[in-house]
Amino acid sequence: MAEQHERAFQKQPTIFLASKRLRSKKSKGTPRFYKNVGLGFKTPKEAIEGTYIDKKCPFTGNVAIRGRILRGVVTSTKMNRTIIIRRDYLRYVTKYNRYEKRHHNIAAHMSPAFVGVKPGDVATVGQCRPLSKTVRFNVLSFEPQNIQGLQKKKQFRIF
Repeated sequence: MAEQHERAFQKQPTIFLASKRLRSKKSKGTPRFYKNVGLGFKTPKEAIEGTYIDKKCPFTGNVAIRGRILRGVVTSTKMNRTIIIRRDYLRYVTKYNRYEKRHHNIAAHMSPAFVGVKPGDVATVGQCRPLSKTVRFNVLSFEPQNIQGLQKKKQFRIF
């Protein structure tokens, strides 16, 4: 059975739980819906074998990835299933013939399939439909960074 942490019963809308075939067979758990988001991103093992229910997950929920694919450094993981990603870039100022450093923060939904994401890691996010007031991106993959010098929150980094 799926993890139940909400007041409403959580289930995947594509799976019929009252099936006679499911009750008669001695299978190892209930069937699980998952999909390949495409664009060269692999479905995490936790999304295939896990028991979490997340309707905003790009691998097990009803969300399509379309539009932009961006990369950035994770700065905050304090919200529930949402992270903040910092994208650094350079802007050219023609008057002074120089570049200035700028950044943008992006809120992105993080599926429970990704465990162990901490500030300083590099995350790849894909654009999707608006999931809330500020969230328009979904985490597709992340790369853990073990170098201590890169763990600083506001250090300017370009990949």
